[in-house]
Amino acid sequence: MATVAAPGRTKEPTSLSGLGRALVQHQLLRLDQASAIQRKADAGKHSFVDELIGGGHMPARQLAQFAAELCGHPLLDLSAIDPATLPTDLLDRKLATELRVVPLGKRGGRLSIALSDPTDSKVLDRIRFSAQAALDPIVVEHDRLVRLVDRLGQSTTEQLEDLVDGSLDEIAVATEEQTAAPDTSDVDDAPVVRFLQKVLVDAIQAGASDIHFEPYEKYYRIRLRVDGELREVVTPPLAIKEKLASRIKVISRLDISEKRVPQDGRMKIVLSSQRAIDFRVSTLPTLFGEKIVMRILDPSSAKLGIDALGYEPEQKELLLDAIRRPYGMILVTGPTGSGKTVSLYTCLNILNEPGINISTAEDPAEINLPGINQVNVNEKAGLTFAAALRAFLRQDPDVIMVGEIRDLETADIAIKAAQTGHMVLSTLHTNDAPTTLTRLANMGVPAFNIASSVILITAQRLARRLCNCKQPLETDHGALLNAGFLESDLDGKWTPFRPVGCERCGGSGYKGRVGIYQVMPITEEMQKIILANGNALQIARQAQLEGVRDLRRSGLIKVMQGMTSIEEVLGVTNE
Repeated sequence: MATVAAPGRTKEPTSLSGLGRALVQHQLLRLDQASAIQRKADAGKHSFVDELIGGGHMPARQLAQFAAELCGHPLLDLSAIDPATLPTDLLDRKLATELRVVPLGKRGGRLSIALSDPTDSKVLDRIRFSAQAALDPIVVEHDRLVRLVDRLGQSTTEQLEDLVDGSLDEIAVATEEQTAAPDTSDVDDAPVVRFLQKVLVDAIQAGASDIHFEPYEKYYRIRLRVDGELREVVTPPLAIKEKLASRIKVISRLDISEKRVPQDGRMKIVLSSQRAIDFRVSTLPTLFGEKIVMRILDPSSAKLGIDALGYEPEQKELLLDAIRRPYGMILVTGPTGSGKTVSLYTCLNILNEPGINISTAEDPAEINLPGINQVNVNEKAGLTFAAALRAFLRQDPDVIMVGEIRDLETADIAIKAAQTGHMVLSTLHTNDAPTTLTRLANMGVPAFNIASSVILITAQRLARRLCNCKQPLETDHGALLNAGFLESDLDGKWTPFRPVGCERCGGSGYKGRVGIYQVMPITEEMQKIILANGNALQIARQAQLEGVRDLRRSGLIKVMQGMTSIEEVLGVTNE
C-alpha cells in the first residue's frame, strides 16, 4: 500500500479525480503520488482507478472498501454473481463496456449499477441519461469488474454485425500449401469470417496454446487455453455453429460434408511479411455438433533458445553434452502439454548446421524448421513411425527425431539406430525419468539394448510463472519443510511469494510459464541396474545418489528464485 501522506498537505490540483482527492485527504496517498497517477492515467487515456490498481499502488479490495465507506454505498463481491443471470437490456451494452459498469437489476424507476468509482459524476450522469432512471450505485472491486465487463462485452450478435464494417485489418489465411482457401457459397458469410479472424488474432495476442470451439444443446462457447488453464472468452449465438465449423474446415482443407467422423487438418494465418502462425485443427463429432480444437503452433517458440526454457545451469550442460555426442538416444518425457515438443525443437535448432543431416517423423509436424527434413506420419497410407525410421536409415542421417515411441517396433528400430552411429531424439509419456526406463522394458525392449543406447532422459513439467503483482507469502517453518524444502534451504536469504492478481495477468496472479526439469544421464551404475532388470525405485535411488534433482526439487528451486509459487509446484509435481 502507498505511504501515508504527511499531515496538513490537503491542497490538491483541480485536475485530480474525486476519488484521488479523497485518498489524499484521508492520508492513503501522498499528493505527489496521486498527481503522478492522475498524469499517467490522463496520458494513457484511461481512468484514475485503472492506473491506481493496474500500477499496483493499492489493492483493489482495499480501494473498494474505502469507496463504499466514503460514499455510503453497499459493497458487493462480484465472484458471487453468475454472469449468465445478469440482465442484458437495462443499459446499452457498448456504453456499459466503455464506462466499465455492469447493470445488476431494476426495481421501479431505480437502476442498480456495479462500478468501482462512485465519485465519478460524469459516468453517473451518462448512465442516468441513457437509462432514464435513478441510480443505486453498488461498489465492487475494480479488477473483478474489468474481467466481468470484458466477458460480457457486446452481445455476440452485435459483435458479428459490427465486424463487417469494423476496423479489423484483413489477415491472409492460407492452407498448408500456402494457397487461398476455395470460395464456398454456404460459408462465404462475412460476419462469421471476420469474427473467426478476430478470435484467432485475439488468441495469438493472449499467448494461448489452444482454441476450443464447443457446441452444446442450448449454447455455444469459445475457450482459450492460456498458461495451461482454459478460459471462456465468448459465447456466440448457437445459430452460427455450423457456419463457423464449415469456415474452419474449408480453410483447413477438411471435408465440410463429413460430420460423422473426426478429422485432422492444418491452416496458417499470415500476420505480416515476417510472421506467420500455423494451426493444427482437430474436429470431433459430439451430441450437439462438431467440437473443434485448434492448436496454435508459433515457430518463434522453437527459436527461443535453451536459456529461455528454464533449465538450471548444470541441467543445461548435461543436455548440451548429450546432444553433441555422435550417437545415442535422448528421451524427453512428460504429460501432454508439458512442452516436450518445444524442448525437442530447441535441441534440433542447436544441431541444425549445414554439415548435419537431420530427419524427423512426427504426427503431425507441428512447427516447420528450415534445414530439417520433416515427415508427417500417415498410418492409413502405411507411413508409420517404424516405416519412416526404416526409410531414414537409408538416407544417410546424422540426427533422427521420432515424435513419439508408441510401440515395440518403433522402439526397436530407434534403439538400433542409436546403437549404429546415429543420434536419436524422441518422447515417451511417463511420469518421471526413472520410470521411462522401466516403460521401455515393459514394451518388450531387451535390457541390454536399453542400457547400450539411452544416454540421457529429461522429464519435464510447465509451471505458471508469477506475475509482477506477486507478494511475499507468510508461512511457518514447518509448512516449508512439509512442502519439501531442506533445512539448509531455510537460511532466510529468500522469500516465497504468492499470486495476487492484476489487470496484466487477468486476475490469476500468473503470467507465462517456466519449465521444471529432471535431467538424468545414464551412468555406468544405472546401466548395471538396468542389466539386472532393476525397477524404477532402484534407478531413482541411484539418480539421487548421483545428484540428479527430481521434479519436485527442481520446482522448489524455482520457488526459491521467486519464479513461481509453492502451490503451483505442488500441483504440477503431484507424484
